[in-house]
Amino acid sequence: MSTPPGAPRRPLFVDLTPLRASPAFARLFVGNTVSGIGTQLTVVAVGLEVYDITRSTFAVALVGVFSLVPMIVAGLYGGMLADAFDRRKVALVAAVFAWLSTAAIALHAWLGVREVALLYLLACVNAVAVAGTMIATSRAAIVPRLLPTRLLPAAAALGGIGTGLMLTVGPALAGVLVAGVGFPLTYSVDVVLFSFAFVGILTLPPIRPEGETSRPGLSSLAQGMRFLRSSPNIRTTFVVDLIAMTFGQPRVLYPVVGTLVIGGGAVTVGALTASYAVGSLLSSVFSGRLGQVRLQGRAVNRSIAVYGAFIAAFGVVLALTPMRAGGALGDGLADARPVALVAAAIALAGAGAADNVSSIFRSTILQAAAPDSMRGRLQGIFIVVVTGGPRLGDLFVGLVAAVGVAWPPLLGGALVVVLLGVVARLTPSFRRYDATAPTP
Repeated sequence: MSTPPGAPRRPLFVDLTPLRASPAFARLFVGNTVSGIGTQLTVVAVGLEVYDITRSTFAVALVGVFSLVPMIVAGLYGGMLADAFDRRKVALVAAVFAWLSTAAIALHAWLGVREVALLYLLACVNAVAVAGTMIATSRAAIVPRLLPTRLLPAAAALGGIGTGLMLTVGPALAGVLVAGVGFPLTYSVDVVLFSFAFVGILTLPPIRPEGETSRPGLSSLAQGMRFLRSSPNIRTTFVVDLIAMTFGQPRVLYPVVGTLVIGGGAVTVGALTASYAVGSLLSSVFSGRLGQVRLQGRAVNRSIAVYGAFIAAFGVVLALTPMRAGGALGDGLADARPVALVAAAIALAGAGAADNVSSIFRSTILQAAAPDSMRGRLQGIFIVVVTGGPRLGDLFVGLVAAVGVAWPPLLGGALVVVLLGVVARLTPSFRRYDATAPTP
């Protein structure tokens, strides 16, 4: 069974105990959430600007593709730094570089430089520092030191609320601001919001890794890889997430959906992106009972299968909606097809909810089963998967979209379900993973 016999039923709503138990965690959570809203605003705005310049979905996909290799290197190296030095200092230095890259993106817009190559470069630097690599690697390794193991699922659920707010408010705000005041002011809002990241990091106590440490380098990375090879449960969380994010992330379709399928332009792009986050947010708000789930590996498998089904449903909506004459990113909701927009939003909200439930259990398994001396390196690999998978997904969508707009989510959702079934059959230990006795 998934819950301990006779265990008291927890409230349906999210458990706020981590915020009360650790003021340091609370400050980190707030600072990360506010700065993350700005980060997502810029991610969406850069995609909109690239599409506005090129009118190419593939060009939008390349924003993520060009960042992939630098993010892999930064994630792995950031993990090694987090296992060798004070994790607070590592996060702080990364935050400085992230803020500077955000300011550079704003400056390019104010100067009126509409160069796609420059946007690719600035977005790459920003992604390396912000979008889940250097900062997030250190932060994820810090959280288990601020809270007891029993509160990690609740902390992950709170993280889901933070992510939901980032992906709801940020993209929606991007759509409204781009349509209303243009790119320069939109990027400038991120410059202000990202400043909040410093509050959460600066107020942390020094957090040096426990146990034996090793200097960053190939030897340190090899140690982490050897540990991962001998840790089937942690390794499987990486594999299933990579499958879901590679084949089930149709986000680069949103600009063309907003102009040539559903209509509504930039506002529709923001609404579709926010719908995914609304599902994630709601699943975290009602996550109180997830802390009772013992068979967390089985829960990961089931939630990712549901995720693939919802992504395929989004493809069905696009397949049933006929293409229209070319619109513009500035078009408002009055130009949109409301039935198709609502149906697409519901499918993406369901996908977001399922993805977040999977994320809660995957991060809990990693943080609970990994020793502290390995958390940085494993978090580095984990974040490479989390951020690199969608970039590979962008390339998958960009290539398959040449056949038809509906094909990437239709084919991708089906592949997620099928490949997940194969992995589940090959990893019986993951299906039996018990949260009361975490083993890597």
